[in-house]
Amino acid sequence: MIGHREFGWDDYLAIWRRRRFLIIVPALLGPVILFGIALVLPSRYESDTLILIQRQRIPNNMVQSVITEDLNARVASLEEQVLSRTRLESIIRRYNLFKENTGGRPMELLVSELRRDINLTPVKPIIQSREGTLPGFSIGVTLSTAQLAQQVCAEITSMFIEENLRQREQSARGTTSFFQAQLDEAKRQLDEQDAKLAEFKRKHMNELPDETPTNLNLLASLNTQLDVATQSLTRTQEDKTYLESLLAQQVAAWKAVQAQQGQGDKPQPQTLEQQMAAMQNQLVALETLDTPEHPEVIKLKAEIEGLKKKLHEPGLTPDTKTPAEPQHPAPTEPPQIQQMRNQLHAYEEAIRAQSKAQQRLQGQIELLQSRIQMGPVVEQQAKQITRDHQMALDFYNDLLKKRNESEMATDLEQRQQGEQFLIMDPANTPKDPIFPNRPLFALGGLGGGLGLGLILAWLMEARDKALRNEKDIEACLGLPTLAMVPSLTTAPKKERFKLGEAGKLRMAEGRTAGV
Repeated sequence: MIGHREFGWDDYLAIWRRRRFLIIVPALLGPVILFGIALVLPSRYESDTLILIQRQRIPNNMVQSVITEDLNARVASLEEQVLSRTRLESIIRRYNLFKENTGGRPMELLVSELRRDINLTPVKPIIQSREGTLPGFSIGVTLSTAQLAQQVCAEITSMFIEENLRQREQSARGTTSFFQAQLDEAKRQLDEQDAKLAEFKRKHMNELPDETPTNLNLLASLNTQLDVATQSLTRTQEDKTYLESLLAQQVAAWKAVQAQQGQGDKPQPQTLEQQMAAMQNQLVALETLDTPEHPEVIKLKAEIEGLKKKLHEPGLTPDTKTPAEPQHPAPTEPPQIQQMRNQLHAYEEAIRAQSKAQQRLQGQIELLQSRIQMGPVVEQQAKQITRDHQMALDFYNDLLKKRNESEMATDLEQRQQGEQFLIMDPANTPKDPIFPNRPLFALGGLGGGLGLGLILAWLMEARDKALRNEKDIEACLGLPTLAMVPSLTTAPKKERFKLGEAGKLRMAEGRTAGV
């Protein structure tokens, strides 16, 4: 090819006529060669299956699933676990894979080769959901025979489904066990808080904030009772003082009468009936102030019973009912003085009883006042203990609710009502191999041979220095052509189309001289 110029259709047709065999022969040999190679290459069959991911059948607002991991990440994790070395090695040994070309290769290389032959492809949803999760995935297995490809594909699919169920159930059980352990610990802490609260209430039974209104009402009532008791004690003391003055006057008058009668200070003897009457009057006075169980009342009743027995003894005279033995009985006081003495004794007993009641009321008032004063401190302690108890109770109830939900989710997984992998298309037995594709090999050979022929034709044209027309001469010499020497018909056809280097130069020199 002389010079660099633009080619037209005539030039390309001329090249085709000159180099057509160089283009046609590789184009014909290429498909034949590659088709023959395809016949020699071992066949590869692919079996695939389609797995769809079915969502939980029960709505999440009714039973919340404990599996919160992203579905894409979980499928990727399942792929790593299913296609692990241990499982793939067991499949290789079970189905005796790669027996034709093992050649003593280590098991690691065989496992890697089988892993390359297994292809997991996510299924893209037609309508993109908000969650952005895949609706399913397909599993393809490529092996040397169709039957092996179908068996291994079915085995891998079964492993995916079983591993998914096992992981979900294990995760649900693990969650339930975790919540159960936390619930037991929360129950122990709640029991401790219950014991502390019960002990605090027992220790401060009447000092709790809820008891403050009751204590105030009791304090007001006790103050009223204390005022009444104080007034009653004052009146009794006044009555006693007045009775003592009257008794002193009566005793002085009686003694004066006895002195006039010549008996001096010697008392007159008193009959048993008079003594019993005086004791009965004293008993009536005591019963108005004290209860029947009072020691003084019981003692006085016993003395009266003793006098009644003495009245019926045979040694007493029927007229006086006095003992017959004493010859000089002592003078007795008049009944009025004895009655006044008994009344004075009753006043003394009443004063002692009222004083005790007053002291008791004062002690109760002081106790209530101390309880009321301790109210703010006890209230602060009660708030702290109650707050800790409420926190422990809320935490326990929250864990109990979560534990129950986790148990429901675990039961849901065991009943296989949760998320599942469903086999839509089971592993098929392929009829035709996917490799080598013999028609595709033949078509590739045709394209390769044609390309090779074109490259060879271009190389031959690039090395060809012949001048075949005026365009070649003008491109070579850079001068216009004035005339052309017609070709000699007597010359051989081969010589008409090929010129040596000398002929080319002579033709160029002749044309130059003609110009």
